[in-house]
This record gives sequence, C-alpha cells and structure tokens, in this order.
Amino acid sequence: SLAHSAKSMEELAEKLRSYEGCSLKKTAINMVFGDGNAEAHIMFVGEAPGADEDRLGRPFVGVSGQLLDRMIAAIGLDRDSAYISNILPWRPPGNRNPTPAEVSLCLPFIERQIELVAPHILVLVGGVAAKTLLGRKEGIMKLRGQWFDYASHGLSCPMKARAIFHPAYLLRSQAQKQKAWQDLLEIKTQMNSAK
Repeated sequence: SLAHSAKSMEELAEKLRSYEGCSLKKTAINMVFGDGNAEAHIMFVGEAPGADEDRLGRPFVGVSGQLLDRMIAAIGLDRDSAYISNILPWRPPGNRNPTPAEVSLCLPFIERQIELVAPHILVLVGGVAAKTLLGRKEGIMKLRGQWFDYASHGLSCPMKARAIFHPAYLLRSQAQKQKAWQDLLEIKTQMNSAK
C-alpha cells in the first residue's frame, strides 16, 4: 500500500527512501532508484545494483551498464529516450543473488515505478527480472525471444514485455550476442509499430 499510494515518481522515491522493510538498505551505500526519461515509451528493468551502481546511485553504470548503453544505442535509444531501473533498489552484499523474500519486499515499488512510467514496451534484463515480473518459472533461455503481456492492477491495459539476456551474461558468453541482437531488432520493430 505504501508503494501503490505514490502519485508521482518523486513521491515513490521518497517513500522508498523511508521504507525500512528490506534489510539490504542497511548494507548498501546508496538507493538506486532509476535513470532516464520517466515518460519514455520503453523501460528496461534489471535485477539489482552492482558495486558501481551502489557507489554512484544510478542503475547500469558499470561495465555491463556500458554494454547496455551500447545495445540500446544500436536501436536508436539512449538514457534520454528510455527509462532504466531494477527490481531491487539496493545492492545485495557481495553481489550475491537476492533472496525471494528480498525480491517480494521490493516488488511493489518496481511495479509502481512501471505503472508511473507506463511505457509501451517493458524490457526485462536478465532471468531474475523476467521471472519476477512475468510470474514465470522458466529460465532466460526459454523466456527470451518471445513477447509477453505485462499487467498490474495500476495499469489501464497490459503492455508488451520482452526478456533479454543481461549484459553481464553477454560479457561472459560472446556466442549469445547474435540472439541478443535479434531481440533488440524485434524490440525496435515493436517500438516503431507502437508509435
């Protein structure tokens, strides 16, 4: 109810800053809320901040974030024309995987963030973001390459959602870059048809 009562992005950020329900807040340096254009037609949601993001208080600014910037630039986007956030606003210690409890405690805040941006296209960056927001059990290998409808009670109608490989995974698995490029081209086609 705390998250869903927010009427603006600023109000949501303030409510998240005052939220004491998630212990990750105590070990993180900064809250990493979101970055980019809050009125964008496309929104990217990842899993959680890493060390660079925690230090700077912005999502996707480390090595994998630089790759994400290049990926979105390849389809004509940048941080002025897209919005970027994460499921978790605080870094898990040592970049460990978030627990299901941590994810469920923070989920209402990212859901409300998506509702406030209300993009035409939601891009889920990596397996954790995809499984969490789509409510699916399959891994990223099965979820990528297809379109889903994302809905929540605060949206007037469902939006198109697409899961893509996380840039950190692509840095380790060069062979998957061709599939990532195919996904980006599909996203670009969908963006053009939504205009």
